[in-house]
Amino acid sequence: MSDPRHHLAQFNVGRLTAPLDDPSMEGFSSQIDAVNQLAEHAPGFVWRLVEEGKEDATGLRPFGDSYLVNYSVWEDVESLWNFTYRTDHLALLRGRRQWFERMDTAHLVLWWFPSDNIPSVEEAGRRLDLLREHGPTPEAFTLRTPFPPPSDLPRPTSVQPSGASTSPNP
Repeated sequence: MSDPRHHLAQFNVGRLTAPLDDPSMEGFSSQIDAVNQLAEHAPGFVWRLVEEGKEDATGLRPFGDSYLVNYSVWEDVESLWNFTYRTDHLALLRGRRQWFERMDTAHLVLWWFPSDNIPSVEEAGRRLDLLREHGPTPEAFTLRTPFPPPSDLPRPTSVQPSGASTSPNP
């Protein structure tokens, strides 16, 4: 269920098996624009990180050159889940081992925030660290361990992204 006072942040990081322009990455890189468009038109989609002057965030590398980040905002867990597992995005997810190395630590984090201010990439990195250190909590969780939105946040005035930082905590 959607709560207009809260939005759901989704942040994930992946270590590439090769540079994006390598021929072995064609199956992934050729689908980025289409999947981003699919997300933007999905029910419940609010926002996604885009590098200034670009169409996507593939040039933003806050964790180092071999890591891609994906940061999006959704109205609720159900909307994100439906986009992730019930659209063509699922084909990319199934093929991820071709393009991304397996990570031994959490690589995806979700959290609720007041819907009037999108958190920075730096904050997203802190939330990922929190999940890695403490496991799922209401402050940092996963699609497998969702938490409901908090009930004590004030009503928002308007949505204003706080801007993309390119230097979060790794």
